Amino acid sequence: MRRLSGVLLGSVLLAALAAGGLNGCSALPSLQPTPSPSAPAPSASGSVVIGSPASVGPRPSASSTKKPKPHKPTKPHKPSTPAKPRTPATPRTATGGSTSTYPWHTDIVSTTFWVGEIFDPNASDGSQVLSTYNSRWMKDYGGCDGKQSGGDCRTERRTAANDWFPTSMTPKENPFYLDLPFDDINDRTGLATRADVIPWAHEARYASILNDRNQSLMKNRWVELRKGSRTCFAQIEDAGPGQYHDAAYVFGHDDARPANQRYGGAGMDVSPAVNGCLGFAELDGDTDRVSWRFVDDEDVPSGPWTKVITRSGVR
Repeated sequence: MRRLSGVLLGSVLLAALAAGGLNGCSALPSLQPTPSPSAPAPSASGSVVIGSPASVGPRPSASSTKKPKPHKPTKPHKPSTPAKPRTPATPRTATGGSTSTYPWHTDIVSTTFWVGEIFDPNASDGSQVLSTYNSRWMKDYGGCDGKQSGGDCRTERRTAANDWFPTSMTPKENPFYLDLPFDDINDRTGLATRADVIPWAHEARYASILNDRNQSLMKNRWVELRKGSRTCFAQIEDAGPGQYHDAAYVFGHDDARPANQRYGGAGMDVSPAVNGCLGFAELDGDTDRVSWRFVDDEDVPSGPWTKVITRSGVR
């Protein structure tokens, strides 16, 4: 989550709300998840080659450290013992699963966040009007990723009939988004260590930007998520929850648990579209669990997550 002072946050919010109007959302083909096979079955077709390194943009203001994200006012959560790490089965999407070789992170608590949400106006990272990678996130997205109610931007239940898209606006960027607790732009440790810990850092298209803090190696990267028999894909557009350089969890190969201890020990936030696509039990809770892994652009199959792809850089 991006740091912002109380006064500046108010100004950014007013400007973003003024700029992001609510439009009608056109209906898209539905996605019907199907039961998983007993073992992973890589897709032989249906993948698309998309995305590029986040491009240079004006450097957002940054702080040397990040404060832990304050607890959302959700229902009390009774801590439970994490299930034994395991490799999940491979459910299919409408066009097949990915062929990624990145390691799986299993049984991870996932909370839900959305563009335009303000859960604590007094916290340095209490707003999704902006993200750590985009100081005008709500404006660029097209407005509140949900419904406006009494001046508040609130989430909503999504459906397969609408491809999990918002019902009251038309997003200009991908509604399938998430965050992970590694900020390679505004966190000093994240920026200083990204060349050593991010697996794709030395690929040809990223190697030339390692010393440019105005370009991110994380923004717009794809992640494959699974819950039960459902598989969905989403792009990284923010950092959190609670931690900002948890490399052992985010990039480790031993299925390490997240360092974050808030929100039920959540290891990621996902958008309302991902919440609906994966069939979360809670609209805005901290009890749903997922398994996830990184995927390269060429391993992302076609689906509702490729209807609108985010390609904007750091702003």
